[in-house]
Amino acid sequence: MEIILAKHAGFCFGVKRATQIAFEAAAAANGDGTYTLGPIIHSPQVVRRLEEMGVKVLRDLSSLEKGTIIIRSHGVTEAEISAALAKELRVVDATCPFVKKAQEYVKELSSQGYDVIVLGDHDHPEVEGIVSYASGNVHVVACGRDIDPLPKMKRIGIVAQTTQSMEHLQDVVSAALTKGTEIRVYNTICDATSVRQNEARDLASRVDAMVVIGGYNSANTRRLAEICLEIQPNTHHIESDEQLCAPWFAGCAKVGITAGASTPKWLIDGVMERIAALVEDKKD
Repeated sequence: MEIILAKHAGFCFGVKRATQIAFEAAAAANGDGTYTLGPIIHSPQVVRRLEEMGVKVLRDLSSLEKGTIIIRSHGVTEAEISAALAKELRVVDATCPFVKKAQEYVKELSSQGYDVIVLGDHDHPEVEGIVSYASGNVHVVACGRDIDPLPKMKRIGIVAQTTQSMEHLQDVVSAALTKGTEIRVYNTICDATSVRQNEARDLASRVDAMVVIGGYNSANTRRLAEICLEIQPNTHHIESDEQLCAPWFAGCAKVGITAGASTPKWLIDGVMERIAALVEDKKD
């Protein structure tokens, strides 16, 4: 059986950068309290490794009076940054530069009097952070249809959650044309998302089974699984190699593997090794 790994599976630039920053901060802590505001990335395994190094995950800053706070790759709200600085905490910002750019665009648009539309998942931490930088009206939409109930607006500024698809953004922009006389659009979608999704479509069409690796709370990983499932019914979304089942690969000549942007290489390697071992055991 042939096991085929997608070329761009696993860490994207922003996640790799955030993870490196977090591990370096943990190593340099020298026993001082080190924390992340929310999980650094959507990978339970990476979060556990940081916990083993003494890095604790906080939901908020209310109980923290001193130490180092690492800002997760998805970013946090402007108010949370201000609160950390007001407490004189050491702030290590691991926000993905592409997310940071979306935050800056929203702040700019809002300051210039635009009503802001953010394409994304309303409850996702990245979107919550982006929205917080608006000082005026801001609307979060999941698709073009969500534009319909919005009021007429004179000037509209549009940005997107970095993991959204270009098709969804185009849909929202087209719908927004019916609501405003001036539209300004910033394409804040990260290329890593579209590259991974296109690779997943291609790979799923060429194999007998697909395995998608990544956290269940990772939006981009869930989307990869959805794409693969649409093409290859024998698709399985897992978080670790322990979840693999031999019957998934019975009679398969080719198995494809892809992984979300928060999935570390060592986890991908472990899944590939486990699949190979399961197939060998089946032969015996």
